[in-house]
Amino acid sequence: MRGTEGLNSSFEKMMVFGEDGNMNRSNSDSEMGFGVRGGLRISEWKDIPVELLVRILSLVDDRTVIVSSGVCHGWRDAISWGVTHLSFSWCKKNMNNLVLSLIPKFPKLQVLILRQDTPQLLDDAVEVIATHCHDLQELDLSKSFRLTDRSLYALARGCPNLVKLNISGCNAFSDSALGYLTGFCRKLKFLNLCGCVKAASDRALKAIGYNCDQMQILNLGWCDRVSDEGVKSLAYGCPDIRALDLCGCFLITDESIIALANNCHHLRSLGLYYCQNITDRAMYSLAQGHRVKNKREVWTSSVKKNRYEEEGLTNLNISQCTALTPPAVQALCDSSPALHTCPGRHSLIISGCLSLTSVHCACAIQAHRTVGTVPHLAH
Repeated sequence: MRGTEGLNSSFEKMMVFGEDGNMNRSNSDSEMGFGVRGGLRISEWKDIPVELLVRILSLVDDRTVIVSSGVCHGWRDAISWGVTHLSFSWCKKNMNNLVLSLIPKFPKLQVLILRQDTPQLLDDAVEVIATHCHDLQELDLSKSFRLTDRSLYALARGCPNLVKLNISGCNAFSDSALGYLTGFCRKLKFLNLCGCVKAASDRALKAIGYNCDQMQILNLGWCDRVSDEGVKSLAYGCPDIRALDLCGCFLITDESIIALANNCHHLRSLGLYYCQNITDRAMYSLAQGHRVKNKREVWTSSVKKNRYEEEGLTNLNISQCTALTPPAVQALCDSSPALHTCPGRHSLIISGCLSLTSVHCACAIQAHRTVGTVPHLAH
């Protein structure tokens, strides 16, 4: 009862004050208990226009949105068709049952976050999502350890418009199911496969390279079945790759990096942690690839401002790549001005490579020149 009184009180205040902060009700209207907005008479919460309700709900948390959908039939219908983004990550228990009961009420979802601290989701929940959310573009299923290939097959058939998919940690998926998914979800641009040791194989990467030529961000961290064969297929088929995480993919060699350098000219972030087969040849290939690209684009670029900050790699992790030498890494650093070793802007990570401590970014050279040009003060 007390909650209802508070709701009514808030409603009264909203009706009393118009958008300009002025009174917009007549005395007679006030006495009868309803407000008038541009000819529309609003006497209860259920009378709020759909557009206004959806806008209000966009300002509150997802749990409140779900609770609000049970206020009345009008609100339920408005929320059902007006809500496009939803997260269930706040649910620590019974997420699977919640998805089963609520997802059919949100057929217009475009973004759905189901990130979990402990595995709760089962295949039947993902199948419900695929059945009702055909407009879905972004789906986060990270840490859903209990899901099987059934989920990927369902998503392939029901959600062909997926652009961003996070299935990191889902170690039960197979590479055949992932390949099947890419054959239907050809608009994928972001794919997180970190820890998907069964799904992320050379066979799967060939399917990604063949089906998903718009791919821009791919995380293959700790997928230890990935080798040069898969990475080269990816480089040839997905030339628009911007960020690629190969940390822990210890089978890859210089051949993978050379293929990326020659074909993926938009590559900005590369993770090679513990890829100990990588040698100086890979670094020189990356450096040369950026130099050739920069010479070609310097005359065609219509926007010269901050051009140097945008060229080449902006993030590189070569920690534990102990075969690398300072001259090769320095050459890459020189060709990629956005790579930094200076404090506060550390984007070249070389932990565990004691021989590379002499490598420095352009900032260090500039700082040295600045110090050298400071005039001595007269005593």
